[in-house]
Amino acid sequence: MAGDDMTAGHAPTAERIAAAATALGVRPGGVLLVHSSLSSMGHVDGGADTVIEGLLQALGPAGTLLMPALSYATVNRDHTHFDRQATPSCVGAIAEAFRLRGGTLRSGSPTHSVCATGPLAAQLVADHHLDTTPVGPRSPLRKVRDLDGQLMFLGCGLGPNTSMHGVEELVGPPYLFGEDVTYSLQLGAERHDVTCRRHKFAGWAQRYERVAELLTGDDLRVGKVLDAQAHLLEVRRMWNCAEAALRHDAFTFVSPAPA
Repeated sequence: MAGDDMTAGHAPTAERIAAAATALGVRPGGVLLVHSSLSSMGHVDGGADTVIEGLLQALGPAGTLLMPALSYATVNRDHTHFDRQATPSCVGAIAEAFRLRGGTLRSGSPTHSVCATGPLAAQLVADHHLDTTPVGPRSPLRKVRDLDGQLMFLGCGLGPNTSMHGVEELVGPPYLFGEDVTYSLQLGAERHDVTCRRHKFAGWAQRYERVAELLTGDDLRVGKVLDAQAHLLEVRRMWNCAEAALRHDAFTFVSPAPA
């Protein structure tokens, strides 16, 4: 089922984004995790902040918005310090603006943190730093599944689906894990040393767009938000279908990397 293109007319840009998200199927009062590309949307008055405002309008005051704040580009086995407040994310302008926005909370994973705002934000991010894998049982990504949340890809296609790492961690395909790394976490006034197993993927390319082949009906909706093609997925259904596929074939969502 495709959402309508609601970008025409003279409504303020944030309201147009909210209308398009609602037409696509975003639930008011729901839990929504968004991966995004600002450049895909064309000119946006106010830039990333306007996109965030539009998404919040679609969710309403009872809704909770999440975005990835991944930091694997700067926090790794050679540079192991993570500061929840200061370490930047590496997944685009909208996600970074969301991280810096007043009232946003961030989880404490050194490499795969997630930001959230809304009534369930504190619950979602509270204990991620206690996991020993990037997308473990305390990750906000898994909690979005348990809360029957939705997942939006805003102009970036289905490839950058960090939630799929959580599915892979349930199954443990042979390409997934590398060595353990001990990280130093600065979580406000608290400091923790934690040991976490890294993802590896040596010799393999991620093919998470293949999850679309497993979803039917309203489990996957496609529409436009400004100039961007947007995909909206039902998270629990995605996890269940992907886990079943991985247990049947551990290499369902990868292909050999080019030499």
